Amino acid sequence: MRQDRFLTGILIGIAVLVVVALAVFFMRQGSQSYISEEVPEGVVHNYVLAVLNDDYEKAYGYLADLDNKPTYEQFRDAFLTGVVNPNNAAVDIGDSEITDESASVEVALIYNPSDPFSTGYRDVQRAILVSQSGAWKLSSMPCYYFWDCSWYPQEPIP
Repeated sequence: MRQDRFLTGILIGIAVLVVVALAVFFMRQGSQSYISEEVPEGVVHNYVLAVLNDDYEKAYGYLADLDNKPTYEQFRDAFLTGVVNPNNAAVDIGDSEITDESASVEVALIYNPSDPFSTGYRDVQRAILVSQSGAWKLSSMPCYYFWDCSWYPQEPIP
């Protein structure tokens, strides 16, 4: 009889831990919010957040008005058809370097391991922004997860 109470207590304790873990998980998911766009890293953060929230119109507003800018439909369709898939990596926005009318922001893509015996890894790349009408706008991001490489193609270096 005493063992039954002990086992019941353990099971209740496990159930409480599971409920608390699920509550923390679901409450934490919606905690991302937009930040100031006055600095380049704020623009990159807001662009990534808009893409993750499927707010393609807001994300499109962060693109620079340069040659070969995609139309809104091309931009949105790249995400809807899976050409660009932001759900495969987490993102860590780093510091920015500003030079005159351009800036670069460190963007680390964090990949989870594909099996329990592997470790994840970080791929550090850069987002490029330009200043247009007093606002920072994106002209390049790491491809395939948040950006289609056909947008604003780079000129080959001779």
